[in-house]
Amino acid sequence: MAGLDESGSNPDVGLLYDINGLTKDTPSWFDSAMTFVGEYGLLLALVLLVVWCWWGQRRRGTLDDAASSVAAVVWAPLAAGIAVLVNIPIRGFVERPRPFLDHEGIDPLIDGKTDYSFVSDHATLAMAIGAGLFVANRKFGLVGLGLAALEGFCRVFMGVHYPTDVVGGFALGTAVALLLSPLAMALLTPLTKAIGRTRSLGRLVWDRKVGPVATPLSETTPSPAAAADPDERDLAA
Repeated sequence: MAGLDESGSNPDVGLLYDINGLTKDTPSWFDSAMTFVGEYGLLLALVLLVVWCWWGQRRRGTLDDAASSVAAVVWAPLAAGIAVLVNIPIRGFVERPRPFLDHEGIDPLIDGKTDYSFVSDHATLAMAIGAGLFVANRKFGLVGLGLAALEGFCRVFMGVHYPTDVVGGFALGTAVALLLSPLAMALLTPLTKAIGRTRSLGRLVWDRKVGPVATPLSETTPSPAAAADPDERDLAA
């Protein structure tokens, strides 16, 4: 399955030529900037976005609210890591060469890309984080999805991926982040609640200055004996 796109008439290859062909009209400093952004910058921005979202979610009103929200934020980078691991056998099975190896006229803006092309790890990572953040917080999620889309464009612009490599990465990252989210939340939420109750690490989950710890119902509802009239309790004794 090495040759998914061998024909230049294929829309995938045509779009690759159109986007990578923009480098012929852009100055060298712009190409260098896009290479840095596409290789490192956007992933760093997504990491900072996760940290920013975590900082806000830990300031929820109660420990229970903060713990579930922080668990959702923690799931975003974990989903990205799992998605990349899932991609390892996919890339080995498809064995699709990088586009500049199969097509003349493609101008790769970065050297050393000798591994397989499908699916794009960068697109997978970016979309998994964006989709994971969307589960935790809609506003941060929309920003993350926008950064992921820009990451996909950069990878094609740099000439190191076909558009379908990026689309496949988007699909893989989204699937892992959303489909495994219920299981991840079921496992991570109790863990974040337990951490939130500790003195040493509690601040990682919940800002105690914001509100009180949510008390279990069993601790707030008085027992029948406690609710009884004091005189009746004395008579019963």
